[in-house]
Amino acid sequence: MTEGKAAPAAAAEQDPRNLSTRIIAAAVLIPLAIAIAYAGGWLWTALVTLAAIGLYVEWLMVVGATAEKRVVATGVAALAVAGFSLAIGRIDAALAVFAIGLVAVALMTPVRRNWAAAGILYAGVAEIASVLLRHDAVKGFVALVFVLLIVWVTDSGGYFAGRGIGGPKLWPRVSPKKTWAGAVGGLVASLAVACAFAVLDLGKAGPLLTISGVLSVVSQLGDLFESAVKRRFGVKDSSQIIPGHGGLLDRLDGFVAAVAFAALFGFLRGGADGVGRGLMIW
Repeated sequence: MTEGKAAPAAAAEQDPRNLSTRIIAAAVLIPLAIAIAYAGGWLWTALVTLAAIGLYVEWLMVVGATAEKRVVATGVAALAVAGFSLAIGRIDAALAVFAIGLVAVALMTPVRRNWAAAGILYAGVAEIASVLLRHDAVKGFVALVFVLLIVWVTDSGGYFAGRGIGGPKLWPRVSPKKTWAGAVGGLVASLAVACAFAVLDLGKAGPLLTISGVLSVVSQLGDLFESAVKRRFGVKDSSQIIPGHGGLLDRLDGFVAAVAFAALFGFLRGGADGVGRGLMIW
Protein backbone atom coordinates (compact mmCIF):
# COMPACT_ATOMS: atom_id res chain seq x y z
CA MET A 1 0.00 0.00 0.00
CA THR A 2 1.35 3.40 -0.90
CA GLU A 3 1.64 6.29 1.52
CA GLY A 4 -1.00 8.17 -0.45
CA LYS A 5 -3.52 5.41 0.19
CA ALA A 6 -2.46 4.79 3.77
CA ALA A 7 -2.93 8.41 4.85
CA PRO A 8 -6.66 8.63 4.01
CA ALA A 9 -7.23 5.25 5.64
CA ALA A 10 -5.50 6.38 8.82
CA ALA A 11 -7.45 9.64 8.76
CA ALA A 12 -10.69 7.69 8.46
CA GLU A 13 -9.76 5.56 11.48
CA GLN A 14 -9.10 8.71 13.53
CA ASP A 15 -12.19 10.58 12.30
CA PRO A 16 -14.49 11.20 15.30
CA ARG A 17 -17.46 10.64 12.99
CA ASN A 18 -16.23 7.11 12.32
CA LEU A 19 -16.01 6.42 16.06
CA SER A 20 -19.51 7.86 16.54
CA THR A 21 -20.82 5.57 13.80
CA ARG A 22 -19.17 2.57 15.49
CA ILE A 23 -20.71 3.47 18.84
CA ILE A 24 -24.20 4.02 17.41
CA ALA A 25 -24.08 0.75 15.49
CA ALA A 26 -22.93 -1.11 18.60
CA ALA A 27 -25.62 0.56 20.73
CA VAL A 28 -28.26 -0.80 18.36
CA LEU A 29 -26.82 -4.23 17.60
CA ILE A 30 -25.65 -5.31 21.08
CA PRO A 31 -29.05 -4.99 22.84
CA LEU A 32 -30.72 -6.64 19.84
CA ALA A 33 -28.30 -9.56 19.92
CA ILE A 34 -28.78 -10.03 23.67
CA ALA A 35 -32.57 -9.86 23.35
CA ILE A 36 -32.58 -12.55 20.66
CA ALA A 37 -30.11 -14.63 22.65
CA TYR A 38 -32.45 -14.38 25.65
CA ALA A 39 -35.38 -15.54 23.53
CA GLY A 40 -33.28 -18.46 22.35
CA GLY A 41 -34.96 -21.30 20.43
CA TRP A 42 -35.69 -20.90 16.74
CA LEU A 43 -35.24 -17.12 16.88
CA TRP A 44 -31.62 -17.36 18.03
CA THR A 45 -30.97 -20.22 15.61
CA ALA A 46 -32.39 -18.16 12.74
CA LEU A 47 -30.13 -15.21 13.58
CA VAL A 48 -27.09 -17.46 13.88
CA THR A 49 -27.91 -19.19 10.59
CA LEU A 50 -28.26 -15.88 8.75
CA ALA A 51 -24.97 -14.72 10.25
CA ALA A 52 -23.26 -17.98 9.23
CA ILE A 53 -24.51 -17.59 5.66
CA GLY A 54 -23.22 -14.02 5.64
CA LEU A 55 -19.84 -15.17 6.96
CA TYR A 56 -19.60 -17.80 4.24
CA VAL A 57 -20.47 -15.42 1.41
CA GLU A 58 -18.08 -12.74 2.70
CA TRP A 59 -15.32 -15.33 3.02
CA LEU A 60 -15.82 -16.31 -0.63
CA MET A 61 -15.72 -12.63 -1.56
CA VAL A 62 -12.42 -12.18 0.28
CA VAL A 63 -10.77 -15.22 -1.33
CA GLY A 64 -12.20 -14.42 -4.77
CA ALA A 65 -14.44 -17.47 -5.16
CA THR A 66 -17.89 -15.90 -5.62
CA ALA A 67 -17.79 -16.33 -9.40
CA GLU A 68 -18.68 -20.00 -8.90
CA LYS A 69 -22.39 -19.57 -8.23
CA ARG A 70 -23.02 -23.25 -7.54
CA VAL A 71 -20.34 -23.18 -4.84
CA VAL A 72 -22.04 -20.19 -3.24
CA ALA A 73 -25.49 -21.78 -3.51
CA THR A 74 -24.37 -25.17 -2.20
CA GLY A 75 -22.73 -23.70 0.87
CA VAL A 76 -25.68 -21.41 1.59
CA ALA A 77 -28.12 -24.31 1.22
CA ALA A 78 -26.06 -26.54 3.52
CA LEU A 79 -25.88 -23.87 6.22
CA ALA A 80 -29.61 -23.14 5.91
CA VAL A 81 -30.61 -26.81 6.20
CA ALA A 82 -28.18 -27.32 9.06
CA GLY A 83 -29.76 -24.33 10.81
CA PHE A 84 -33.25 -25.78 10.32
CA SER A 85 -32.05 -29.09 11.74
CA LEU A 86 -30.63 -27.32 14.78
CA ALA A 87 -33.90 -25.42 15.23
CA ILE A 88 -35.86 -28.68 15.50
CA GLY A 89 -33.30 -30.22 17.83
CA ARG A 90 -31.63 -32.58 15.35
CA ILE A 91 -27.99 -31.93 16.05
CA ASP A 92 -27.03 -35.20 14.34
CA ALA A 93 -28.80 -34.16 11.12
CA ALA A 94 -27.17 -30.71 11.27
CA LEU A 95 -23.72 -32.26 11.52
CA ALA A 96 -24.46 -34.66 8.66
CA VAL A 97 -25.76 -31.90 6.38
CA PHE A 98 -22.82 -29.69 7.24
CA ALA A 99 -20.34 -32.49 6.45
CA ILE A 100 -22.02 -33.16 3.11
CA GLY A 101 -21.99 -29.45 2.29
CA LEU A 102 -18.30 -29.20 3.17
CA VAL A 103 -17.38 -32.09 0.87
CA ALA A 104 -19.63 -30.78 -1.92
CA VAL A 105 -18.09 -27.31 -1.80
CA ALA A 106 -14.59 -28.77 -1.84
CA LEU A 107 -15.38 -30.96 -4.86
CA MET A 108 -17.21 -28.25 -6.81
CA THR A 109 -14.64 -25.49 -6.47
CA PRO A 110 -12.29 -25.48 -9.49
CA VAL A 111 -9.78 -22.98 -8.06
CA ARG A 112 -8.83 -22.08 -4.49
CA ARG A 113 -10.62 -25.24 -3.37
CA ASN A 114 -9.04 -25.31 0.08
CA TRP A 115 -9.96 -21.69 0.71
CA ALA A 116 -13.60 -22.25 -0.29
CA ALA A 117 -13.83 -25.34 1.93
CA ALA A 118 -12.25 -23.38 4.78
CA GLY A 119 -15.00 -20.78 4.36
CA ILE A 120 -17.89 -23.17 4.92
CA LEU A 121 -15.97 -24.85 7.74
CA TYR A 122 -15.48 -21.46 9.41
CA ALA A 123 -19.14 -20.49 9.03
CA GLY A 124 -20.47 -23.92 9.99
CA VAL A 125 -18.42 -24.15 13.15
CA ALA A 126 -19.65 -20.70 14.18
CA GLU A 127 -23.27 -21.72 13.49
CA ILE A 128 -23.22 -25.03 15.35
CA ALA A 129 -21.14 -23.77 18.29
CA SER A 130 -23.38 -20.72 18.82
CA VAL A 131 -26.55 -22.83 18.90
CA LEU A 132 -25.09 -25.55 21.13
CA LEU A 133 -23.77 -23.00 23.63
CA ARG A 134 -27.27 -21.49 24.00
CA HIS A 135 -29.07 -24.86 23.95
CA ASP A 136 -28.98 -25.59 27.67
CA ALA A 137 -32.17 -24.23 29.27
CA VAL A 138 -30.52 -23.48 32.63
CA LYS A 139 -27.08 -22.11 31.82
CA GLY A 140 -27.20 -21.54 28.07
CA PHE A 141 -28.12 -17.87 28.12
CA VAL A 142 -25.63 -17.04 30.87
CA ALA A 143 -22.85 -18.91 29.04
CA LEU A 144 -23.62 -17.17 25.76
CA VAL A 145 -23.75 -13.70 27.33
CA PHE A 146 -20.48 -14.46 29.11
CA VAL A 147 -18.76 -15.24 25.80
CA LEU A 148 -20.36 -12.27 24.04
CA LEU A 149 -19.27 -9.86 26.76
CA ILE A 150 -15.73 -11.24 26.79
CA VAL A 151 -15.45 -10.70 23.04
CA TRP A 152 -17.01 -7.24 23.14
CA VAL A 153 -14.92 -5.89 26.02
CA THR A 154 -11.77 -7.45 24.60
CA ASP A 155 -12.38 -5.63 21.34
CA SER A 156 -13.32 -2.34 23.01
CA GLY A 157 -10.59 -2.50 25.63
CA GLY A 158 -8.04 -3.27 22.97
CA TYR A 159 -9.26 -0.44 20.76
CA PHE A 160 -9.10 2.27 23.44
CA ALA A 161 -5.92 0.98 25.13
CA GLY A 162 -4.21 0.69 21.77
CA ARG A 163 -5.17 4.20 20.70
CA GLY A 164 -4.56 5.76 24.14
CA ILE A 165 -1.27 4.06 25.02
CA GLY A 166 0.18 2.98 21.69
CA GLY A 167 3.61 1.43 21.87
CA PRO A 168 5.10 -1.65 20.17
CA LYS A 169 3.02 -3.35 17.50
CA LEU A 170 1.60 -6.80 18.22
CA TRP A 171 2.08 -8.32 14.75
CA PRO A 172 2.65 -5.56 12.19
CA ARG A 173 2.90 -7.91 9.19
CA VAL A 174 -0.65 -9.12 9.81
CA SER A 175 -2.38 -6.20 11.56
CA PRO A 176 -0.36 -2.96 11.52
CA LYS A 177 -2.64 -1.09 13.93
CA LYS A 178 -2.77 -3.63 16.79
CA THR A 179 -0.40 -3.06 19.72
CA TRP A 180 0.70 -5.03 22.74
CA ALA A 181 -0.95 -2.37 24.90
CA GLY A 182 -4.24 -3.05 23.13
CA ALA A 183 -3.87 -6.79 23.63
CA VAL A 184 -3.24 -6.35 27.35
CA GLY A 185 -6.04 -3.80 27.64
CA GLY A 186 -8.49 -6.23 26.08
CA LEU A 187 -7.33 -9.00 28.42
CA VAL A 188 -7.72 -6.80 31.50
CA ALA A 189 -11.22 -5.81 30.39
CA SER A 190 -12.18 -9.48 30.05
CA LEU A 191 -11.00 -10.16 33.61
CA ALA A 192 -13.31 -7.38 34.79
CA VAL A 193 -16.22 -9.26 33.22
CA ALA A 194 -15.18 -12.41 35.08
CA CYS A 195 -15.11 -10.47 38.36
CA ALA A 196 -18.60 -9.11 37.68
CA PHE A 197 -19.95 -12.63 37.05
CA ALA A 198 -18.31 -13.84 40.26
CA VAL A 199 -19.86 -10.97 42.25
CA LEU A 200 -23.26 -11.91 40.79
CA ASP A 201 -22.67 -15.48 42.03
CA LEU A 202 -22.62 -16.89 38.49
CA GLY A 203 -19.46 -18.88 39.11
CA LYS A 204 -16.31 -19.05 41.21
CA ALA A 205 -13.82 -16.25 40.73
CA GLY A 206 -10.74 -18.39 40.03
CA PRO A 207 -12.18 -20.51 37.21
CA LEU A 208 -14.06 -17.54 35.74
CA LEU A 209 -10.88 -15.46 35.62
CA THR A 210 -9.04 -18.33 33.97
CA ILE A 211 -11.63 -19.05 31.29
CA SER A 212 -12.21 -15.34 30.59
CA GLY A 213 -8.49 -14.81 30.08
CA VAL A 214 -8.28 -17.79 27.72
CA LEU A 215 -11.35 -16.66 25.78
CA SER A 216 -9.92 -13.14 25.46
CA VAL A 217 -6.68 -14.49 24.01
CA VAL A 218 -8.56 -16.85 21.70
CA SER A 219 -10.77 -13.98 20.56
CA GLN A 220 -7.73 -11.87 19.72
CA LEU A 221 -6.16 -14.78 17.84
CA GLY A 222 -9.38 -15.11 15.85
CA ASP A 223 -9.14 -11.43 14.97
CA LEU A 224 -5.53 -11.85 13.85
CA PHE A 225 -6.44 -14.94 11.80
CA GLU A 226 -9.11 -13.03 9.88
CA SER A 227 -6.68 -10.14 9.35
CA ALA A 228 -4.10 -12.58 7.98
CA VAL A 229 -6.62 -14.00 5.51
CA LYS A 230 -7.61 -10.53 4.30
CA ARG A 231 -3.99 -9.48 3.99
CA ARG A 232 -3.25 -12.66 2.03
CA PHE A 233 -5.83 -11.58 -0.56
CA GLY A 234 -5.25 -7.82 -0.36
CA VAL A 235 -8.64 -6.98 1.17
CA LYS A 236 -9.20 -4.27 3.79
CA ASP A 237 -12.81 -4.97 4.86
CA SER A 238 -14.87 -8.07 4.11
CA SER A 239 -17.84 -5.81 3.27
CA GLN A 240 -19.56 -2.62 4.50
CA ILE A 241 -22.73 -4.20 5.85
CA ILE A 242 -22.24 -2.85 9.40
CA PRO A 243 -21.75 0.95 9.54
CA GLY A 244 -18.39 1.84 11.05
CA HIS A 245 -17.38 -1.79 11.52
CA GLY A 246 -17.09 -3.26 8.02
CA GLY A 247 -18.45 -6.72 7.33
CA LEU A 248 -19.64 -9.67 9.37
CA LEU A 249 -16.20 -11.25 9.15
CA ASP A 250 -14.66 -8.05 10.50
CA ARG A 251 -17.14 -7.89 13.37
CA LEU A 252 -17.48 -11.58 14.27
CA ASP A 253 -13.93 -12.87 13.78
CA GLY A 254 -13.14 -12.84 17.50
CA PHE A 255 -16.55 -14.25 18.41
CA VAL A 256 -16.20 -17.18 16.00
CA ALA A 257 -12.93 -18.25 17.61
CA ALA A 258 -14.20 -17.68 21.16
CA VAL A 259 -17.56 -19.41 20.74
CA ALA A 260 -15.90 -22.39 19.02
CA PHE A 261 -13.47 -22.77 21.92
CA ALA A 262 -16.22 -22.24 24.52
CA ALA A 263 -18.48 -24.82 22.86
CA LEU A 264 -15.68 -27.37 22.68
CA PHE A 265 -14.76 -26.78 26.31
CA GLY A 266 -18.40 -26.99 27.39
CA PHE A 267 -18.98 -30.13 25.31
CA LEU A 268 -16.05 -31.89 26.94
CA ARG A 269 -17.47 -31.08 30.38
CA GLY A 270 -21.22 -31.32 29.77
CA GLY A 271 -21.90 -33.22 26.54
CA ALA A 272 -23.86 -32.07 23.49
CA ASP A 273 -26.99 -31.20 25.51
CA GLY A 274 -25.11 -29.35 28.24
CA VAL A 275 -22.50 -27.23 26.47
CA GLY A 276 -23.52 -24.02 28.24
CA ARG A 277 -23.73 -25.80 31.58
CA GLY A 278 -20.31 -27.36 30.98
CA LEU A 279 -18.79 -23.94 30.40
CA MET A 280 -20.34 -22.19 33.41
CA ILE A 281 -20.65 -24.81 36.19
CA TRP A 282 -17.62 -24.94 38.48
